[in-house]
Amino acid sequence: MVDSLPLVAASLDALRRGQADSGGFIAGPNFPTYRYVWLRDGSFCAHALDRFAEPERAAAFHHFVARALLRDPRRVERAIDAALVGGEPRLMLPTRFAIDGTEEPNSDIAWPNFQLDGYGAWLWVLADHVNRGGELTGELRQAADLVARYLRAAGHLPCFDCWEEYGDKQHTATIAAVLAGLSAARELLGGDPVPDWPLSIVDGSLVKFSGSTQVDGSLLSVALPFGVLSTRDRVMATTVRRIEAELVGPGGGVRRYLGDTYYGGGDWVLLTAWLGWYRAACGDLAGARQARSWIEAAATPDGQLPEQLTGAPQQPDMVQPWIDKWGPVATPLLWSHAMYLILTDVLRRAS
Repeated sequence: MVDSLPLVAASLDALRRGQADSGGFIAGPNFPTYRYVWLRDGSFCAHALDRFAEPERAAAFHHFVARALLRDPRRVERAIDAALVGGEPRLMLPTRFAIDGTEEPNSDIAWPNFQLDGYGAWLWVLADHVNRGGELTGELRQAADLVARYLRAAGHLPCFDCWEEYGDKQHTATIAAVLAGLSAARELLGGDPVPDWPLSIVDGSLVKFSGSTQVDGSLLSVALPFGVLSTRDRVMATTVRRIEAELVGPGGGVRRYLGDTYYGGGDWVLLTAWLGWYRAACGDLAGARQARSWIEAAATPDGQLPEQLTGAPQQPDMVQPWIDKWGPVATPLLWSHAMYLILTDVLRRAS
């Protein structure tokens, strides 16, 4: 277990070390399969650094995204045109980039790259960065306009979720990220009203995707940070009660969803931080601190946070096959460190 102050320092150091000269954050620096830059992971890393008074590093990430998109604006325009006529996945924009910002093809069916939530998250985090005093340069404005147009055209289409699964579904957390991104773009750039695309609700609870009855840990993002539903909303509260009842493991960590088999479907650090964030926003500071303590106990002796823990998996027989395939669980995962920092900042401001 690592105490709060040392783990804050270690987490900031992990983000700094994991940021390439290009400005992109390498999702898993020690995990070969994750040596790419994802928009969603990187956006939350930038947001964490903004909260800890490192706006220059946050800005460097935003300019990484802008340069990656403006490298070939016609590529974006083609994706917009394709989205307007149904959205052939191989023509859509990727959410995963190489460290230098070049595009990783989304034609790799084994590792799908058509995911929309990262673009919505980036717009939301960019607007937050500007609201904190960051500069909306011409380059950032041009890229944000392209992304907003892309999301207006593609945001309602089935795509892979933030876990890179179920590409034929309309995912509730993805829709929320897109709506939040478009709202942020309107704040930054003006333009048309945000679409009224509905969230999937069953029996008073948000569900993983249209046609499902399951909850998913990523649904916490609908309220925080995206604000599509407030923390006081009855549907949101019902959803979180289900997450706590169905997805919190015996030690207090949060799992992605029931039936998850990735590394056995264990408890995820970033989702545990997310639940702590929600609890703090609802005034349950003791519950938020409990989540933070769980994360601190999950850290390695040198202060690295993994993607998930495998001590109490849903599917014990699926842990070793993933280790054999890709090696031990990604450690550090920069997104885990980012979410821990965000929770820590929320708690220090609430104290």
